[in-house]
Amino acid sequence: MKLDLSPVSWGRVIFTTVVGTAICVAAAIYVDSFNFASFDGPTRLRALLADVLLPTVLAVPFLLFFSGKLRELAIAHEKLTVYASTDSLTQVMNRGAFSTLVDAYLGEIEARQVRGALLIIDADHFKSVNDRYGHERGDEALVRIAQAIKSVLRSPDLVGRLGGEEFGVFLPGVDPGQAEHVAERIRKTIRELEFRPAGAEHRLSVSVGGAVFDRPLPLRDILRIADRQLYRAKEAGRDRVSIGPALPDGLLEAA
Repeated sequence: MKLDLSPVSWGRVIFTTVVGTAICVAAAIYVDSFNFASFDGPTRLRALLADVLLPTVLAVPFLLFFSGKLRELAIAHEKLTVYASTDSLTQVMNRGAFSTLVDAYLGEIEARQVRGALLIIDADHFKSVNDRYGHERGDEALVRIAQAIKSVLRSPDLVGRLGGEEFGVFLPGVDPGQAEHVAERIRKTIRELEFRPAGAEHRLSVSVGGAVFDRPLPLRDILRIADRQLYRAKEAGRDRVSIGPALPDGLLEAA
């Protein structure tokens, strides 16, 4: 079994304590070894025991305390990082974290012609939910929508809340057919959600716009096409999917 030496693991604390103590013992023995030649047998044995026991008694509690504090700091830093990158309501990535990760992926593939897709998912007539049932029920609807989106996605896919009732989904490695299939699954899953604010059934629905790419493109271009496709889905009656190819900036108007 592989030892976990990550900054937040107890394995790292134990490893640091054991190795640090061994180094202290080895240093004590090395320094004292210059005197061993003048010691008789019993004296040399007592010196060796002192060289082992004294550094161990001093180093173990100190290294355990020090390593434990470093682990606590690492855990706190990890929690702060998650908090800073997560939307507090829906528990998906916030817009900044989502854009940063997608941008990083697009930057990595510039030398490789890797395909993928970006979806923008917008809750239909969401203002009416807030107006009729209150913002608390509206928040509940957003949480349910976010959970439904996550339930459809694969482990490498990314989902983030772009703002309000709008979500973004990044699908690395998919072709247009696969992107449309995922988008339709998201739409249907949300359409089938049970949402009963104030005891009355209210059907939730989303419109999905998507941009599929098969070449290195800036995120702004991909977002622009996905947003345009979302507008087309809404113009066509909402509760539907519209997917289109992402094109270089100079060809956007022709799309």
